[in-house]
Parts: sequence; C-alpha cells; structure tokens
Amino acid sequence: MLLTRVITAAVLLPLFVGGLFFLPTGGWAVGLLPFLLAAAWEWAVLSGFGRAGQWGFCLAVLVTALMVLLGMQHVAFIAFERATYGVAGMFWLVCAPAWLRFGWRARSPLLLMPSGWLLIVPTWLALVRLQQWPWVLLAVLGVVWVADIAAYFAGHVWGRHKLAPSISPGKTWEGVAGAVVAVAVYHALVWYFGFRSVMPGAAIAATALVAVLLPLSILGDLFESWIKRQAGVKDSSRLLPGHGGVLDRIDGLTATLPLAALAVPWMLQRS
Repeated sequence: MLLTRVITAAVLLPLFVGGLFFLPTGGWAVGLLPFLLAAAWEWAVLSGFGRAGQWGFCLAVLVTALMVLLGMQHVAFIAFERATYGVAGMFWLVCAPAWLRFGWRARSPLLLMPSGWLLIVPTWLALVRLQQWPWVLLAVLGVVWVADIAAYFAGHVWGRHKLAPSISPGKTWEGVAGAVVAVAVYHALVWYFGFRSVMPGAAIAATALVAVLLPLSILGDLFESWIKRQAGVKDSSRLLPGHGGVLDRIDGLTATLPLAALAVPWMLQRS
C-alpha cells in the first residue's frame, strides 16, 4: 500500500508542480477541472444521491467553475471570491466542528449539497487564485502534506490514545503531536531559508496562519472521515491507487485553502 501511494504521488506531483509554475492562469484552472469534477462526483456518491442527483451536482459545480473562468477579470468577481472564501471559512470554523461534536447525520442528500459545494469550489478557486504566488502556495500545501505524513507515521509508531474513535479510529493524539512537531520544524526551515528576505514583516502573521491551518487540516480530515463513515465506505473512490479518491487527497486542503487565499494577499501587501 505504501509503495503504491508513493508511486501515485511520484506521478501526480511533478504534473501538479509543473502546471503550477508553467501554465497560464486559465490553463491552470482548466487543468484542475477534472479533479474538481471527480471530487464533486465522489461527494455526490457519498451523500447518497441517485444517478440523476450525481450528474446534477457535478453540473452545478461545473457551471460555477465556468462562471468563474468567464468572470475572473470582472471587478465584481473579487467580491464574489472573497465572499466565497468567507462563507467557507465560517463553515470550517463554526459549522464543521459543531457537526462533528454533535454527530449530525443528514437525513436527505439535498442537505449535503451546500456543504459539498463549500468543500469543493472554494478549494479549486483558492488554488487558481494563489497560483500567482506559486512558492507561497507550495509552502501552504506543504503544511497540510507534512502534517498528514507526520501524523501517519507518528500514529503508526507511537499511537495509543484515540483522537476521535467514533469518527476515525486510526487517528491518535500521538499522531497529532507528531504533526505539530513536524509542521513547526517545517515552518521554521521554510521561513528561514525561503521567505525571511521576501516577507520580513510577516513572520508573526505567517506563524499565526500556520497555527490555524494545522488544526483546520486535521478538522478537514475528520470531517471527510465522518461523511465516509455515514456512507459506509473507507475511501471516497478508487481513482488514485493507494490514496483512494480525490476527496481523500484534498480533505485537509478543503479546510485550509480558503483561509489561506484570504490571508496570503493581505500578508504580502503588508510585508
């Protein structure tokens, strides 16, 4: 399983990084569309939609994406974009924790449609927006990736105390501790060698952002685990060998990228 995960990552990561650095914004946005639609399809399946509902939800996400692509240069788009990030941020800071805390189960797939939209569309939109600062975007993505990898190995080696056994029995507090330590080291190294001279006035803001992104990435992971648990499946799909589905790969990003897309431009303007 681990070897398969590594091989899949070794294939996809160069394509992702190459697109991030070398594609124009429109090409980057279009290149991400297949993954956007795959995530939408997976969410519709997990939510219990029938075939018509699955196609309908994917169509709604696609129409939104096309409207974004056509309106990106319009002044009104900035307001829409910020509002989208803001609503998504409120969902993750308020609604998702309450959802998990009280173990809410949606009785109708239609109730899961707005939350699915808030998971998927703002994540894609943030990836498109932050492409203009590719190194910053990679650094933000690195927080989630390092946390995920460190939590996996620390939990595997030292895991004893369950984090949320009713949601995801494999996650442990020791894994969380490993993620915290690894991300702290990662942030210090990236800041010192990468951004210290570029953003000298943003050290405190960057550290605060990382301190918020880390628990949000864990929350995103737990939230998707809860949805999958309701659906009675282990993975959102089998699209990515060794990883599961697209949602399994972006669960931490759905909770972190909207906030990063709001914070990064503000930080860069004041650095």
